[in-house]
Amino acid sequence: MKKAKESCGLFGVFDCKDAVEKVYYGLYSLQHRGEESAGIASSDSRGVIHHKGLGLVNDVFTPQILKDLQRSNAIGHVRYSTYGTSDYDNAQPLVVTYSKGEVAIAHNGQLLDASKLREDYEQHGSIFHTTSDTEVIVHLMAKPSHVEKKNLSHVLNHLKGAFSLLFLTKDEMVGVRDPSGFRPLSLGKVDGSYVIASETCALDQIGAEYIRDIEPGEVVYINKYGLKSEIYCSPRRIRPSSCIFEMIYFSRPDSVIFGESVHIFRKKLGMRLAEEFPADADIVISVPEGGNSAALGYSHFSGIPIERGFIRNHYVGRTFIQPGQGKRDKKVELKLNAISEVVKGKKVVVVDDSIVRGTTSRSRLGLLRKAGAKEIHVRISCPPLRFPCHYGIDFQIKEELIAANHTIEEIRKFLEVDSLAYISIEGMLGCTSLPDRQYCEACFSGDYPVSVGGKTKKNKKRASTKKKRGKE
Repeated sequence: MKKAKESCGLFGVFDCKDAVEKVYYGLYSLQHRGEESAGIASSDSRGVIHHKGLGLVNDVFTPQILKDLQRSNAIGHVRYSTYGTSDYDNAQPLVVTYSKGEVAIAHNGQLLDASKLREDYEQHGSIFHTTSDTEVIVHLMAKPSHVEKKNLSHVLNHLKGAFSLLFLTKDEMVGVRDPSGFRPLSLGKVDGSYVIASETCALDQIGAEYIRDIEPGEVVYINKYGLKSEIYCSPRRIRPSSCIFEMIYFSRPDSVIFGESVHIFRKKLGMRLAEEFPADADIVISVPEGGNSAALGYSHFSGIPIERGFIRNHYVGRTFIQPGQGKRDKKVELKLNAISEVVKGKKVVVVDDSIVRGTTSRSRLGLLRKAGAKEIHVRISCPPLRFPCHYGIDFQIKEELIAANHTIEEIRKFLEVDSLAYISIEGMLGCTSLPDRQYCEACFSGDYPVSVGGKTKKNKKRASTKKKRGKE
């Protein structure tokens, strides 16, 4: 079913003889977070150098390029675009020189006021070289009143929206998480060197030990003196609203995100989905890869045996990351095939993580019909996506969201299936293991935790939801 684009991926290593190699492998583990471009910046006392390009990690870097980049500190980035076009100039890390020297910046998220800030700077004579919102941060850093400050706090307090950031200079690496903690960012250590990654699966890839999450509103400075942490914003600004879509779909199932195992959380979603919306069926299958864990949970709770009904072509890539509808549709045709011997004559429960635009759903489910499925019952392990995301996910136009414009029954008829059901918001939140954890579920409820054009979180509803979760 049509998916949203991924979040970008960040990975950094400081003071390690093979830092660039470790970043390269870390980015491999984060490739699922963006396929448009990749880049690595490295540094030592001589300064900052970098290489970036369009495409996958293994397309952008050759052994010789990695050798040329080899220095003791490095950060890397894999990208998809929610703000700015998909081209070489917008690939990251973004490396610039200003009054304090060279700095490389890698960003995961989306700044809410980027357009306004950009317009203000351009009216005062600033020149922008990209269309990425990340460049706005550079101009904030270069502002004379900000340059005078000893740390980044003054700059960070001018940012609004979702942002996890990595900075690299010739002698320091800095990690930042926004006050709401929308996007994940983890701290680890390998061979005595500090590592920062978007997901813990990338730490595992290089044998690093997971230490903890970088907290909402926290900035960590890593240099030859060790690690220094500070909260850069006032405590009243820190209201954790971690993106629950990271847990539902974005992150790899072998990661620990926001203190929770992604795989276990998704299994709980499947179990709750089976409790809320049982089905009379012969087998359960998943839409790979996003629906795999939830399908296991659905099968375990319902007692309906799980089967492998779809085969995925792993060489096609993730269709929703491809810019342009034409390219996405073409890749969908190549991506999946149904196994007739498994589904023929069977009543099938199909578990998937989400339906965003719905434009490819019928074709995928049509494969099951062609393969001879007797009945098709679709179960979605997240609530209907009815509101656009303004925090770094590429479903930002309400008119493009099928659930925002159609009833569930209308969607069922469009998909040409026998039944369709989504997990409830309360059921989804009840699957989280930390009762005091607050998540952003604005794409389901319309309750935006950070003001977006006058829209804000409804405190009464949040309190009510939190109370319900406490009873789980």
